[in-house]
Amino acid sequence: MTEKRKIRFGLLPRIIVAIVLGVLLGNILPVALLRVFATFNDIFGALLQFLIPLIIFGLVTPAIGDLGKGAGRLLLITALMAYLSTVTAGFVSYLTSVGVFPNLIEHGAAKAIADSNEAPPPYFSINIPPLFDVMSALVLSFILGLGITAMKTTALKDVMAEFKAIIAKTIEKLIIPLLPLYIMGIFMSMTATGQAARVIEVFLKIIIVIFILHICLLLFQFVISGLITKKNPFRMLKNMLPAYFTALGTSSSAATIPVTLQQVKKNGVQDDVAGFVVPLCATIHMSGSMLKIVACAVALMMMQDKPFDLAMFSGFILMLGVMMVAAPGVPGGSIMAALGVLSSMLSFTEADQALMIALYIAMDNFGTACNVTGDGAIAQIVNLIKNKLDNKSKIITP
Repeated sequence: MTEKRKIRFGLLPRIIVAIVLGVLLGNILPVALLRVFATFNDIFGALLQFLIPLIIFGLVTPAIGDLGKGAGRLLLITALMAYLSTVTAGFVSYLTSVGVFPNLIEHGAAKAIADSNEAPPPYFSINIPPLFDVMSALVLSFILGLGITAMKTTALKDVMAEFKAIIAKTIEKLIIPLLPLYIMGIFMSMTATGQAARVIEVFLKIIIVIFILHICLLLFQFVISGLITKKNPFRMLKNMLPAYFTALGTSSSAATIPVTLQQVKKNGVQDDVAGFVVPLCATIHMSGSMLKIVACAVALMMMQDKPFDLAMFSGFILMLGVMMVAAPGVPGGSIMAALGVLSSMLSFTEADQALMIALYIAMDNFGTACNVTGDGAIAQIVNLIKNKLDNKSKIITP
């Protein structure tokens, strides 16, 4: 008796196929069909922006409540690790850029980027404003989660558990199935506009340096995490690849939360820790974005012969690490949060800021992929700390 095995076409191959189809079809489909996909992406993107605060609120609040007495400490530890990782990436990026870019950048190269073609517009749009923004969701989650822990209330904890189940079902039945189609539409639009191609043509060498830095940063993060947790860093990194490729397509840490959660748990992180760390780090851990913003800022200042030094960029990096906590977990959120600091601390003009936005958006997916993949390394360390705190609590309280 032969047993038929069901072949599963997993999320990772679906995403890869979606990216390839997006690039190929973006060159050959008529504008009328491209606008159909643009309409779907516009509606799905609006739905994602509506759901993102609810996802964070629905996952972080019960996760903090389930962590028990150690929730406050774990919150502080996770935030400090995310900030330290982000700031370290900034300094590594600055030192590498200063050492490498002078041999790669031609003066006046910034003028080579022309205005891009307009993307095919959607046939119609649906406005779905979020009930509250990401920072409001985070603060409310902290207050309610820590309150549930301190007051040991069961009624609110049960309500949040049911709300978490609703959010989880929405992710499983709605977001995940439609995500590859959304990614395909994004790559169609990028191919149709031609903006990414022109930016890459001018900044190809810089992009290669930034990409190599991303890989080195991820290896460093997982090696450190592996040494601390005594786990194979390369196996952990391999398991995080679906999250990496999902972020590569969506350019959104928050939109990748469902996949990141799935892969972090696959690496052995407990459900309550994963549900706490992943949504939190999707908003505050921006090492890949920091690396890219600093490198692009150094490159543009070199191109325009603007003076800068380590002291100037040290203040910029430390402040940017704080500012990006307020960045929404949607495509381009980090660079939007960084504009104020670029202007006030690096004296970037409106033209400079516009060029930074163009450069950042063109490479946004790589930075975001680095962000969410690195979340897996932090989750492993937090999981170990949580286990040690639980064991200590059991010893003290027989």
